[in-house]
Amino acid sequence: MKSRKLSGTRRRVTILGAAATSVVAGVALLPNWSAGAAVIDDPTVDARTKATFQQLADAVFTDRTDALVTGAQGDRAKPLTNGFSGGVKLSSATARTEDATLSSLGQRKDKLAKAGEKYSKATTTVTLNATRVTGRTAKADVTETTTLTYAQARGNAPKSTGFQAKHELTFKADRQGNWQLTTIKDTDQGGLAVNTLSKPVSVKTAKADDTMPNAQRAATSWNPPAVPKTGTAYDYKAMAAYAEKYVYSYNKDYPDFNNHTAGGDCTNFVSQSLKAGGWKHVPGYVYDYTKWFGNADIQSDSFIGVNEWSWFAQNSKRTTPLANVYQLEVGDVLQMDFDRDGSKDHTMIVTAKSNGVPYVTYHSNNTLRRSVASLVSSYPTAYFYAYRT
Repeated sequence: MKSRKLSGTRRRVTILGAAATSVVAGVALLPNWSAGAAVIDDPTVDARTKATFQQLADAVFTDRTDALVTGAQGDRAKPLTNGFSGGVKLSSATARTEDATLSSLGQRKDKLAKAGEKYSKATTTVTLNATRVTGRTAKADVTETTTLTYAQARGNAPKSTGFQAKHELTFKADRQGNWQLTTIKDTDQGGLAVNTLSKPVSVKTAKADDTMPNAQRAATSWNPPAVPKTGTAYDYKAMAAYAEKYVYSYNKDYPDFNNHTAGGDCTNFVSQSLKAGGWKHVPGYVYDYTKWFGNADIQSDSFIGVNEWSWFAQNSKRTTPLANVYQLEVGDVLQMDFDRDGSKDHTMIVTAKSNGVPYVTYHSNNTLRRSVASLVSSYPTAYFYAYRT
């Protein structure tokens, strides 16, 4: 979470038309279709139509995920969305956009492979949360749940990574009353799902003044000298266990800031994990970055704000900087500045490490055990900050 204070053609789809409804002197006019064209009344969205909305959404995001998979699943001859026509389907423009998206994700797969990361299979399911219909427009809110299996995971390396992501799909009814998917929008604050191409959210905040400690940027080169943990003040396994327990199901003992405030729930989630491993409250004024506390009723800015957390962590000496992201160990914290403007945008906690690669877990998008190699490969221009806890 950011400071609250600092403030994709392989398809052939024909668009039959698009309606524009006008209201003049309180009288609703019919859409201006081609002369002589038969136009049905505003179509209804019944349970069967909603189910097809969900199925098409599932196909869209399964196609995206499969584009990252090496092997038969990722080499499917045609996208699943090709199977939709008639009552509910992609618009021609959306079909072209999705083809471009799949091509870009294929390039991402190649970049990940060069970084040593491949996925052997994946599963994606979509839940329809709500549908809102206004005239000839329907908006469907869905939650995507995806799991990708790491190829050739060795030893104690995580076998899979996964995430949940929320999306809004807009459908428009053509003149025959058929629904065409025209827009797909990611609605999570974070925007860090591995199968999305949308830019991560970067919220502008005020810059730190001279009294606030500046974090040291970490290099992203592979295989730096190891920096093992030597302290025993905290329970790092408890930190990782907490994060992995609550990555998808939020702890009701704390507020959920995902999609409720700029930056989402990422830092709030990491602070909870640190607390579970032994970080103690430092009570005081909520806006004082030298204080750190959080519960169901009140939280300091340093508990929920990404920059304030960094200032507190350094000022309190509870963390020390690491020179390279691959030196992170379980219980350590990783932050990112997507647009390199000096204001950090995202906070994550390491919950596994194997073969020299740390794996982070985070909120907004809710993600379990994503490799640091994947983050570095997917966001090569971002600044990274690594903290030893």
